[in-house]
Amino acid sequence: MTWPYIITVPLLKDIQAQAPQAVCELRTTNASTNLLVNRDAAPFNNADLRRAMALALDRKSFIEILSDGKAKIGGAMLPPPEGLWGMPPELLETLPGYGPNVQKNRADARNIMEKLGYGPDKRLALKVSARNLNSYRDPAVIAIDQLKEVYIDGELDTVETANWHAKVTRKDYSVAVNGTGSGVDDPDQQFYENYACGSDRNYSGYCNPELDKEFDRQSMEPDQEKRKRLVWEIDRTLQEDAARPIISHNLGATCWQPQVKGLTMMVNSIYNGWRFEDVWLDK
Repeated sequence: MTWPYIITVPLLKDIQAQAPQAVCELRTTNASTNLLVNRDAAPFNNADLRRAMALALDRKSFIEILSDGKAKIGGAMLPPPEGLWGMPPELLETLPGYGPNVQKNRADARNIMEKLGYGPDKRLALKVSARNLNSYRDPAVIAIDQLKEVYIDGELDTVETANWHAKVTRKDYSVAVNGTGSGVDDPDQQFYENYACGSDRNYSGYCNPELDKEFDRQSMEPDQEKRKRLVWEIDRTLQEDAARPIISHNLGATCWQPQVKGLTMMVNSIYNGWRFEDVWLDK
């Protein structure tokens, strides 16, 4: 079998054409591509500017280009049906930058930028950092192209893997395109790890003490339907604050020869499910 979840949608087509006997499954990974914005560095410490950047994103275009339309649009939580806690589409579309009218979103973003003093003759120059892997570089190139629509001129800054996590941990970036893998589909893992004040993996340094209290509140809620609605409200706040704008929730394929039996691919984690207790070879 291949390394799990590593096959992209374009490569999957090649494998299916060249090895038609192979069994291949395309699954959600509970890993997102997202935008990190250094909230402590001017001018990105301005909430309006961060909102304008979020409004500039055309998520559907990212997904069409990178995954042939297969990846998914969502907030912080893995979207349904694979995700149990993600917001439904009708709620997502009410968030900044998630509405289907991309031109209106960008017009709103330009209005914000003009109020901040930017415009066609005064553009904001910045570097967009990306780990030197195609899963980071490719969306970074698209992000740079889209940000041009709102008076922001980005330059790609590729960072070798050995230096990447140290760089984002010490917040040595202005804007970065990041990949975030989540171990389980549960709000506690997502919120506390990636958005709580002081978390080591909260690379953007987002800190909202009142929202931290909501993290605790949803975690203690025994009624799962009530908890889901609390999670949706938290997710809404995170997206409205542009805490870590989510570009897409990604998919990956795994392929194996037909003599591999009993393999079940997970839909909510690339990290779990590899004990192979039920996997066997038929020869």
